[in-house]
Amino acid sequence: MKEKLLELLKNSYAPYSKFPVAAVVVTKDGREFNGVNVEDASTRAGTCAERTAIFSAIAAGVKKGEFKEVNVMVSSGEIGTPCFVCRQMILEVFDKESIVRCWATDGRYKEFTVNELCPYPFDSEDLK
Repeated sequence: MKEKLLELLKNSYAPYSKFPVAAVVVTKDGREFNGVNVEDASTRAGTCAERTAIFSAIAAGVKKGEFKEVNVMVSSGEIGTPCFVCRQMILEVFDKESIVRCWATDGRYKEFTVNELCPYPFDSEDLK
């Protein structure tokens, strides 16, 4: 997965932050969906790598509960975790025990369950 993420970082469009991010979402049946962050000058209309990968999977027909894991790599060389907007989207479609693996470019990683990364979720139960 490390090599795939390193290659994906090259596709990021991050001319403003200079902070490329890559993500690969894996479904329970083994399909993989790629994502990179895409920025714009307004900073409001761009999107994160994790959401790009999730949206790609959903556009291909993947349903809530069919997601297995998400892998994320930031270009800084450190281990980075998803932003809170991405955490909300991960919480929406992944099971609470699904894996979020956060990679450094040298191959180190930290692994979290969705529940560990989002211990106090805002979900459909909060809308009742």
